[in-house]
Amino acid sequence: MSPFARILRDAVEHTPGAIGGSFAAHDGEMVDAFTQRDRDEWATLTAHYGVVLANLESAFNTLHVGGPQYFVVEHTKYDVLVKPVADGYFALLALARPASISAGLRALEQAATLLAREMA
Repeated sequence: MSPFARILRDAVEHTPGAIGGSFAAHDGEMVDAFTQRDRDEWATLTAHYGVVLANLESAFNTLHVGGPQYFVVEHTKYDVLVKPVADGYFALLALARPASISAGLRALEQAATLLAREMA
């Protein structure tokens, strides 16, 4: 298991309700992931949220307010949390509802810090 996958596994396993985590490049291409879900479907989900992040960053840059620190999308069955990491990379954590978004954000913050450190 790669160091990135270990970081994601720890985030998922220590976050109640978490179903998977991803680490991806700015274009949404998945670098690594930890999930029990179908890996191709997980890669597609990750890529789509990479597009959402890119659009948010573009919009925020137009307003000159800086990029997002994170964003959360609440779906009927899942909550998806996304956080930029470094150099255009981002981390994603998905939680089955109902789940604690604040616990997910704490885990995602910690994972992003560790992922950035591993990138260096």
